[in-house]
Amino acid sequence: MKISKNATIAARRIFRSCQTPAGLDEPKLSAAIRELVATQPRDFRGILHGLKRLVRLEVERRQVVVESAADLDAASRGRVEAGLTDKYGHGLTFEYRVNPALLGGLKVRVGSDVFDGSVKGRLDRLAQVF
Repeated sequence: MKISKNATIAARRIFRSCQTPAGLDEPKLSAAIRELVATQPRDFRGILHGLKRLVRLEVERRQVVVESAADLDAASRGRVEAGLTDKYGHGLTFEYRVNPALLGGLKVRVGSDVFDGSVKGRLDRLAQVF
């Protein structure tokens, strides 16, 4: 769906008004969406589509996927979570996966950021150099 420039600006303004230092204020966002649907301003469907996109990006930004060659123990998981919480703030959701193809190390994805410290990733980078 093509969203007009005005609808995009309005969606960003509404989304920013629902932000708090701790993250997205869901009751405030729900109230804003109810108000938007009740009043139905010009291009309100475009505004809703823009809000949906912004909320999806915010949720993805808070999801962490940690891949390792072997299952991580509780102490290792705690170190990973503490380090990522220091860097990205509170409110992250962690998902741990075992991927034997990594051979060793970790591959961490936080939203669109990827940190590849796996042996396979290092070998791939070395192969590209040659």
